[in-house]
Amino acid sequence: MRKILHIDMDAFYASVEQRDNPALRGKPVAVGGDPTTRGVVAAASYEARTFGVRSAIPMSRAVRLCPSLIIVRPDFQKYRAVSQQVFAIFREVTPLVEPLSLDEAYLDVTENAWQEPLGVTVARRLKAAIKEATALTASAGVAPNKFLAKIASGWKKPDGLTVVAPERVETFLQGLPVDALWGVGPVTAAKLREHGIDKLTDVRAKPIADLEAIVGSLAPWLVDLAHGRDDRAVEPNLAAKSAGSERTYASDLSATPEIRQEIDKMAREVAAWLERRSIRARTVTIKVRYSDFTTVTRSQSAPEATSDAEAIAARAMALLSKTDAGTRPVRLLGVSVHNFDGDADDADNESADLRLPFN
Repeated sequence: MRKILHIDMDAFYASVEQRDNPALRGKPVAVGGDPTTRGVVAAASYEARTFGVRSAIPMSRAVRLCPSLIIVRPDFQKYRAVSQQVFAIFREVTPLVEPLSLDEAYLDVTENAWQEPLGVTVARRLKAAIKEATALTASAGVAPNKFLAKIASGWKKPDGLTVVAPERVETFLQGLPVDALWGVGPVTAAKLREHGIDKLTDVRAKPIADLEAIVGSLAPWLVDLAHGRDDRAVEPNLAAKSAGSERTYASDLSATPEIRQEIDKMAREVAAWLERRSIRARTVTIKVRYSDFTTVTRSQSAPEATSDAEAIAARAMALLSKTDAGTRPVRLLGVSVHNFDGDADDADNESADLRLPFN
């Protein structure tokens, strides 16, 4: 039986800022952009969360929810440096570390450098090592597979430790809502609930044909998870599968030349990212969000992969012509590349978002 950990730093960006600035400790803090220029929340301290402030919501809304909110601009260089400290600790214990972001990872500690037979002991020691090295807390989940470990890590945040032992899996699953299933977002969850599927046990009870009619090819995967089955291995050093650049604008863009200039610039940014890593991509995708929040994407794939900036920019421009940008005001633009051909060795534990939408 495998021993899988999911370790997630607690309110990572906000906690780093509170650590480094004593005046922020115990205060509601949000890391992100300017509320007057469509900034969004990248991370919220636990004090801010009591007011309903969450990551990814508009900063203007966060300020309305919490008038005393302290806003800090993000410093990703600092967060990346702390992340490197944390991942170095992980890799002292096991080479089987799968980064999910700067602040969370899966670890397979079935065999580990500490020769600890119990996953919970490894988790406790890792949490203590992280606290000693960074003065930050992390929450950990311990389970026989990745699905259960990830749910467990969020069970008792912050500074939590939850163990789902093999003999406790069924009891643990009995109380979980359908939202806990991997791949079930708000829209899918609403569809399932419309058909009386509210808990994992309801997924099990539904005939597979009925489930497929609701969620399509996702059905068998959801059934497996509802039974606590997840055979995915922890995969260290995962290469990036896509890279993108996007920006939310302080004022809507309505002039076609300006929109084209922005798309061209983003396309060249992602091309430079590919070139630095000796990677080529077959697919170019653009994203356009209009002023009414309607969002469209357009993609084009080619048989030959490329990292050529001129080629990627030209394809992005062609895709832009298939949208209403220029005739409808634009709030957000983005360009991304996918279907890589080549190695992404340098992308380990690195965000492939070249420009985060905090402007």
